[in-house]
Amino acid sequence: MTVQNSATAEAPIAVGGTALAALGVVAFSLTFPATAWGLEGFGPWSLVAVRCVLAALIAGAALIALRAPVPERRQWAGLAVVAGGVVVGFPLLTTLALQTSTTSHAAVVVGLLPLTTAAFSVVRTGSRPSRTFWVSALAGAAVVIIFTVEQSGGALSTGDMYLFGALLVCAAGYTEGGRLAREMPGWRVIGWALILCLPLAIPAAAVALAIEPVHVTAHSIAGVAWVAAGSQFLGLVVWYRGMADIGVAKASQLQLGQPLLTLVWSVVLLGERLPVAAPVAAVAVLVCIAVTQRSRTR
Repeated sequence: MTVQNSATAEAPIAVGGTALAALGVVAFSLTFPATAWGLEGFGPWSLVAVRCVLAALIAGAALIALRAPVPERRQWAGLAVVAGGVVVGFPLLTTLALQTSTTSHAAVVVGLLPLTTAAFSVVRTGSRPSRTFWVSALAGAAVVIIFTVEQSGGALSTGDMYLFGALLVCAAGYTEGGRLAREMPGWRVIGWALILCLPLAIPAAAVALAIEPVHVTAHSIAGVAWVAAGSQFLGLVVWYRGMADIGVAKASQLQLGQPLLTLVWSVVLLGERLPVAAPVAAVAVLVCIAVTQRSRTR
């Protein structure tokens, strides 16, 4: 009876955590198209610095309004990893990559990110996903990689080194943030990580805006607004909360669907063509996601 009650109590948490993580994936899927819009009016360094400052101001207002306590001393090292990975590293490296790569090609990073994050979680949090989980995760990653590389003609762009670097730092930031979200709410995790970057982001934005030319357009403003408020703050709030509920490894596999969502947004917002193979790849990825979500993790 106790086991049944425990399973019954955990079921709503798992469903809610999956839904929150999925909302985070939807928010992240808009990042590359929004970044492409932002690059129409801002240089890469200006775009990254400005989005960090704006996101930190939003986070600071939330922390003050809700009277969030200052993190404990032992938590600051983890917050520094989050800051370096998802606040600075991933945005900067992917923005630099998008100067020479299309959004479709850059989605290769997202295709590999779930598998890399799951591997990081095994090392950092001690989770032990089942063999079924790993087989499905590898299969999903393979589908995404084959699909995206085939769409890019099999050629590697000059921005690939930036993309692979972004993959590693983001996986570390996701894993550490998911771990911290078990100790404090997800919005406080990303909120304090953003505040940690603010002393560097403000002078960086001032220097970058003075050096790089700025051509303000409706697209560039909308792009900066989304990557700051949506990708950099709100998306990570629900993402880390979902990770805390269902685990880093399982939540990470929901991102297998992110490249395909990015393709849809690229068609709608950037006028790119939707590949014929996209629906087939989408179905295959959804099957892999379903298997990973039903697998056991110790």
